[in-house]
Amino acid sequence: MPTLRKRSVQLSGHATSIALEPEFWAVLEAMAASEHLSLARLIGRIDDARAGRPLASACRVAALGFAGQWRDPATR
Repeated sequence: MPTLRKRSVQLSGHATSIALEPEFWAVLEAMAASEHLSLARLIGRIDDARAGRPLASACRVAALGFAGQWRDPATR
């Protein structure tokens, strides 16, 4: 099992730690680069859109969506 890697980001003026597998961090970094955003700004966007979902889960779902491996169950 991969070890989780923690990172701290500022969201709405507060430091928040997020623990994700290194593979998810790599995809989020690629996603941020493709949108010309900092990783913190990308995570801020994910945070704004997460609708009550835990932030780490929302980051994983965003990474999977970017990687093209996730399909919304509602569209199957």
